Amino acid sequence: MLTFIGLGLYDERSITVEGRDALADADRAFAEFYTSHLVGATVEDLESYHDIDIEVRDRAGVEQHPGDILDAAEEENVAFLTAGDTMISTTHVDLRLRAVEREIETRLIHGVTAQSAASGLTGLQNYRFGKAVTLPFPYAHGADGVPKSVTDSVEANRERGLHTLVYLDIKADREEYMTGDYAAEMLAEDWKDVLGVVVARAGSEDPVVAADRLSALAEREFGDPLHMLVIPGDVHHVEADALRALGGAPDDVVEENEV
Repeated sequence: MLTFIGLGLYDERSITVEGRDALADADRAFAEFYTSHLVGATVEDLESYHDIDIEVRDRAGVEQHPGDILDAAEEENVAFLTAGDTMISTTHVDLRLRAVEREIETRLIHGVTAQSAASGLTGLQNYRFGKAVTLPFPYAHGADGVPKSVTDSVEANRERGLHTLVYLDIKADREEYMTGDYAAEMLAEDWKDVLGVVVARAGSEDPVVAADRLSALAEREFGDPLHMLVIPGDVHHVEADALRALGGAPDDVVEENEV
């Protein structure tokens, strides 16, 4: 059996009760933290809290050399852990398909996603989000500024009145996390006066939501990671009220997007 478990958003306690119980029943546990990362807990914290040894794999150990994970799952009850929800990354889908090919039984236990948290914390309605994008560090894609694929997707969403969730680049092995102000500064090159919303530390006890023009957000600091950025499209009057009350959005900025 290979059970994929989403750990949730922030620390060792963010897992669901179902996930906690499944992890307690596992004979072995593997994890990857290169697609996302729990900034509120170390691997040692997870091991101590859940009383299990966790074997952390890098990208190559999951994508290119998953044989020992699958071998173990043929004989034992194996848990595969990821931050957030499971199956968000194609890496995880590929591993599950490899298991299915070997006739290994699989099970999914979902965790809270960054997307649902961004919607809940900002008050922006989940069904009004369009295609999400990831904003990479400039050195990561070999060019200055924002990739055209990102700007094209944001513009396409805006033309349809849809919100865009912008995932911010992380390099967990280097403990480098893009911040909301850095992302806002990059995006302000194209959309200086456009409304943006920074979400910081979703899933923690002290999340931050800040809504303002991208140029204004670029001048602020939002504390420890992880950060996300939302670029709203057209906002319903309830969404507008939420951005004012929950994100401190100035009236004049919200009114430009309100429908």
